[in-house]
Amino acid sequence: MSLLESVAAGFALVMQWESLFFLATGVAVGVFAGAVPGMSATMAVALTLPFTFALPPIYGILLLLGVYKGGIFGGSIPAILIKTPGTPASSATALDGYPLAEQGKAGKALSMALYSSCIADFVSNIALIMFAGWLALFALNFGPPEFFTLIVFSLTIIAGVSGDSLLKGIVAATLGLMLATVGLDFIGGTERFTFGSVEMRGGLNFIAVLIGLFALPEIISYVRNPRERDASVRGLGHASLTRAEFRGSLKSIFRGSAIGVFMGSIPGIGAAPSAFLSYSEARRSSPNRDNFGKGEIEGVAAAEAGNNGVAGATLIPLLSLGIPGDVITAIIIGAFMIHGLTPGPLLFENHADLVYAIFIGLIASSFLLLIIGSVAIRAFRYIADVPTNLLFPAVLVLCIFGVYAINNSIFDVLVMMAMGLIGYIMLVLRFPAAPFLIAFILGPLLENTFRQSLLMSGGSLEIFLRGPITVIFWCLTVASLYFIIRSTIAAARIRRQARQGSETAPEQKD
Repeated sequence: MSLLESVAAGFALVMQWESLFFLATGVAVGVFAGAVPGMSATMAVALTLPFTFALPPIYGILLLLGVYKGGIFGGSIPAILIKTPGTPASSATALDGYPLAEQGKAGKALSMALYSSCIADFVSNIALIMFAGWLALFALNFGPPEFFTLIVFSLTIIAGVSGDSLLKGIVAATLGLMLATVGLDFIGGTERFTFGSVEMRGGLNFIAVLIGLFALPEIISYVRNPRERDASVRGLGHASLTRAEFRGSLKSIFRGSAIGVFMGSIPGIGAAPSAFLSYSEARRSSPNRDNFGKGEIEGVAAAEAGNNGVAGATLIPLLSLGIPGDVITAIIIGAFMIHGLTPGPLLFENHADLVYAIFIGLIASSFLLLIIGSVAIRAFRYIADVPTNLLFPAVLVLCIFGVYAINNSIFDVLVMMAMGLIGYIMLVLRFPAAPFLIAFILGPLLENTFRQSLLMSGGSLEIFLRGPITVIFWCLTVASLYFIIRSTIAAARIRRQARQGSETAPEQKD
């Protein structure tokens, strides 16, 4: 079958009302699941998988891909409205999305999240179609040393989300790295910081940590000072996004999309590091960098672009090499196997029409996400207008239910409560939560790739300079540290001059 015939056959498969119905249903289910605290795109795809067994292959695969795409965007809705990220990667969106909602601009933040999500998703799908083979071969060059240097470079983004105090950001990141070591050692199998508890051997559940760190401090803060929030309840959901704001964020959207494509094409990285890296780069290059973390619309655009740019790219190693790019694509590969399809080079030869049907379906999913997402944010944005004394108890119930439902474990709920207390202390002492979360995400990857590399080299550190990829990432890390140090010194100088100016002003007046 020629290329043109394969494309035509794939187009015919997708342009059936049944195919579009299942794709749209998947997107809607994903958006809803992502918007429920405690749920995630991974959980939604896993729960949807059994329903695909009796469907024809194209319907089942499009249904799962729709759930995947919708779930990633859906996580931004509670992140913006109630500071409870629906998915781990939406944590970066909460940094500026929630302050915007508090300022009465929830609709603006949700609209920007939707548009940047759809653009990044479309760019990622185009990259999948055009560069699948090349990017898959590039990803094969990544071993433990390359992963380690990539993660070291990624950790430099902590400076971009540390707020006014880099020292506090480093302290928070250190705490995150420490808690990431709880549980069984990945390589040796020894227990670390478990204190004899069987439940702690599996480590701290990420969703429990995530919700406890972001949602519960807001609830505790309201309980302690309810009057501070009561005055700002009404009218949070009606500000609209302007064309000027959208145009001003386009650069960050496309840059975040490119970061997402790169990170997504490398198996095992995931969307959360991509979202934070995109956010950090946007903050570094933006003329409004001082407003990041306080309600900057460009921060929402960058975070969602980095988040959704991963979605299509994770399918690159799956379709080209048969290697799942993340947990969700590992579930999707199961759907392929159940229908007698083996992802990899032979899939392009034996089922070219199905491959191109998937490509066309992915492009269609971007437009369906725009339509369904627009309806969803119109429905969910009014959550911002619910009185706080009703909203926060409902959020607490959803948090407890969502965390318990992951493993049916009371221990996970206790972890969430403990992290909520830690998060509140960090909030009071003005320690940023984002560096903690980034370190908690990347900590296990950092440790495991470092130890695997040393096992490969017999303990020699020269393995971390074994090829051009590791050298490039070391150079990027050094360059990033240089700019961090320079900007920190410059900011300290400006603050010192401002203090001196404020002290001399009264003297001149006298």
